Amino acid sequence: MLERKSFKKQLDQLVNSPENHSYLLAVSGGADSMVLASLFLEMRDEMKDSGFEFQVAHINYKLRGEDSDLDQKTVQDFCEKYHIKFHLYKVSERDQKPDHSIQLWARELRYQFFKQVKEKEKLEFLVTAHHLNDQLETFIIHLSKAAGINGLSGIPANDNKILRPLLSFSKEDIYEFAKANNIKYREDLSNKKNDYLRNKIRNEIVPKLLETNDHFLENFKKSVSYLNQTKDFVQQQIREIEKRLSTFNLDHVILSKEKLQLESDFVQFEILKQYGFDQVEEIPKIFKAENGSSFFSKDFELKTGRNELVIFNRYAKKVSKEGVILIEQFDFDENQININLKDHMEDIEEINKDFEWDFDAEKLRFPLQLRKQQEGDVFYPSGFSGKKKVSKFFRDEKLSILAKQKIWLLTDSNDAVLGVIPFRQDRRYAKDEKAKYILKIFNEK
Repeated sequence: MLERKSFKKQLDQLVNSPENHSYLLAVSGGADSMVLASLFLEMRDEMKDSGFEFQVAHINYKLRGEDSDLDQKTVQDFCEKYHIKFHLYKVSERDQKPDHSIQLWARELRYQFFKQVKEKEKLEFLVTAHHLNDQLETFIIHLSKAAGINGLSGIPANDNKILRPLLSFSKEDIYEFAKANNIKYREDLSNKKNDYLRNKIRNEIVPKLLETNDHFLENFKKSVSYLNQTKDFVQQQIREIEKRLSTFNLDHVILSKEKLQLESDFVQFEILKQYGFDQVEEIPKIFKAENGSSFFSKDFELKTGRNELVIFNRYAKKVSKEGVILIEQFDFDENQININLKDHMEDIEEINKDFEWDFDAEKLRFPLQLRKQQEGDVFYPSGFSGKKKVSKFFRDEKLSILAKQKIWLLTDSNDAVLGVIPFRQDRRYAKDEKAKYILKIFNEK
């Protein structure tokens, strides 16, 4: 049953100390949103000396002629009467209403508007009037689309600063509260038409379900609660599995390709979905792709290796290819200068190895720097005859994708490669028996 006390209890569960926060209410003029606005108004009156604040936003879609304007007037009059800041968006020709997918278009338009108002007014939460019947309709829609446990868990009550404190109350509860408190609202008669899937479910399927059991909605609410608990448990297990398969860093994640392939299709999907790879039919292609292949989601790039899948945030700050200066000039008053690279080595076992290179300082062109590989890099690796492309050297060494991206090259002022750290130095600059001045480059783990 919806009462002021029960509503306040729901809000307390969603927000810690709700009296200390600010809110933007999405109000259409219908019974549910006008009840929501009235409940917030009463809370404002009770919390005059607190930080509690709320404002109202309304969109006139101009889809129902005079009825749309009367909806706007109902909300606007309420806000003027009770001195509530009111934000209005009127749809115009520039918004280009589509011929199809009106509901999706309207949803995107209103959430974009709400976001703009929230940011401009520095309000913390958006509050919508979704209720238990909306929850049931969404469940049935997701059930028809094989949505899985996440979809069947329904509309979240608190999701990314969007609050839905009426989710535990039925449409009947809301009508009764509106009648008992003389709250004015308008009915959207277009909801009676079965033009859309949700309306068809609302008008034809839900009434038949409610007839089957006097406690159907209450039992459904419990079922959704159980599903949410199950979802939370499953997600915790998925996180534990991912930890066992992964190495995490600030700008990348490495997944063991072999171990992930041993997991079920469900686990593979749940792990990769977090990075935007949420098309079930695409996941087998990732495992079958050639080494070095790339897959892209909105925010991430996935590269395939022999033994790993490396996932990068596409918008993370990249390491500069310009590198860092290692030594400006050689002091020829000294016979030998030693430089330890331990502070420059990445903490990756594959490349953080002990090594020691001795160069003839007189053959070097200073300053020397460390940089990442660039296209066309070549060097003359010690122990080999002739020259070799650095990219081919990487392939021959069977280095992982991550190692290739983290390896430093030692170069001179003419950008000649003096060595691929920690594997091979360029033999042309190596110390020989004639060398008088030695530059020692080494790593001591």
